[in-house]
Amino acid sequence: MKRHPFEPARLICGLAALTVGTAYGLDALGIWHAPGLWLFLAIPAGLVLSGITAALWATVRRHRSQNADEPPISQRAEAA
Repeated sequence: MKRHPFEPARLICGLAALTVGTAYGLDALGIWHAPGLWLFLAIPAGLVLSGITAALWATVRRHRSQNADEPPISQRAEAA
């Protein structure tokens, strides 16, 4: 199986959708009465959190790739 990069924003988005789906399922079975406002706001809140996470993750990846292009500090000192 081909490895894929870790994407935390997709993980958060999937967990939010899974949580809301589980809540609706439990509400439909009568096991738990879900507050309507909570379910209504859970998906937008998950999407906002996912967007923030994606922006932070992209910044971290960009910072790491820029540092990977630079030689280590010991080699920079020798070159000077």
